Amino acid sequence: MAPGELTVVVLPPRNATTRGQLLRMSGLARDEGHQLLWREVRGPAGPGAWPALARRLRTADRLVIGDPFSRWAQLLLAGAETRRVVVVDDGTATMEFTAQLSRGEPLVRWHRAAPPRGARAALFAPVARRALRGLSPVDGREVEVFTAMPVEHPAGVTVRRNELAWTRGRFGPPQITGGSDLVGTSLVETGIIHEDRYLGAVASLAAEYGVTRYLAHRKEGPEKLKRVAALAGVEIVRPDLPLELVARTGPIGRRVLSFPSTVVHTLPLVLRGTESGVSVCEITDDWLTERASPRAGGFLAAVIASARGAHGLPVLPVPLPPPTAV
Repeated sequence: MAPGELTVVVLPPRNATTRGQLLRMSGLARDEGHQLLWREVRGPAGPGAWPALARRLRTADRLVIGDPFSRWAQLLLAGAETRRVVVVDDGTATMEFTAQLSRGEPLVRWHRAAPPRGARAALFAPVARRALRGLSPVDGREVEVFTAMPVEHPAGVTVRRNELAWTRGRFGPPQITGGSDLVGTSLVETGIIHEDRYLGAVASLAAEYGVTRYLAHRKEGPEKLKRVAALAGVEIVRPDLPLELVARTGPIGRRVLSFPSTVVHTLPLVLRGTESGVSVCEITDDWLTERASPRAGGFLAAVIASARGAHGLPVLPVPLPPPTAV
């Protein structure tokens, strides 16, 4: 898209690390010549931001959204009249989005045990239904999904693969270190896996594969990261940009280990042609908490299988922790 053709509207969350990454990415968008609007919708000033955004949407020729599961995005989409909608998302949630869209189901994040309930959910239900219709190829609407993830192909929806060519062309090549890096995950924070089981796995992987750096997820808190550093003996790195850009600029390990997440599909693309390789680590059912959704284990297994099939990634079993002396 040519400079000046796209207006980027950022609706920042409250999480400080995520906000910092969005600020850095906003600067990159401006460098590319795009207009950017930063709108605080999650606070006292939020209601005042909506009328102007709604007016922009009513006159927009094309609407590009980054997270179709977001209630804020759905609220905007429900009031839009645009005839062309593009979903741009390289997260694993995109796999669930296209599957639910194919089946005509309400949009529910894969890690939720059940759809939201209660008075607020009931009030939002008509908005969610309108948003789902706005994401469907009906009434002459053109719908496109642009993603690096392997996804279902809903009837009437155009799916285009993101090869991350802009990232490879804009950044790098990276400096490759001799050690291994481990990518952190927010599966503990979302209640999917037990923290103690996760920390034990991180320590075992660090010992087995010579991991020297732990690339923290933006949602991981300082107390958890202190435990990671103490148990695994690794350096904690908090990336100030999305990991794909960090990996492309370097330094990055010769081997990058990751649990099933977005990066097992995106990092092989951004590191293509370099000496750095990605491996995916298994998560077994005994890691799952009682709060995990019934489909969580199957979904994570599907992420691993698809990464192996699409990119030929080696799948590493997590080694058992060493026996404790008594």
